[in-house]
Amino acid sequence: MIVCEFCLNYSEAGTCRLGLNIPKGMKCREFAPGIEKFCANPEDFVSARQLVEMAMFFGLQSTELKKVKIIAERRVTAESAKCTEYLHRRNERVDA
Repeated sequence: MIVCEFCLNYSEAGTCRLGLNIPKGMKCREFAPGIEKFCANPEDFVSARQLVEMAMFFGLQSTELKKVKIIAERRVTAESAKCTEYLHRRNERVDA
């Protein structure tokens, strides 16, 4: 397994879209993780902790792990905002 398999810059052809050499280890200065690289089905996403644990299991550390934490927290925040918006709309319909 390579770090590129979790990166949005990794093409299906097995090359880096940024033109970088494929690293042998689990470090890359331009690592751009994507949730879809960890969860094939977006509905499989449960929590930020789940994603972080998966990243640690696959050997991501330091900067790469921090980037995974950031995208996981963003996803949680986005999901929370969707729920809040849904409840707000629902309450407006009930009040009307």
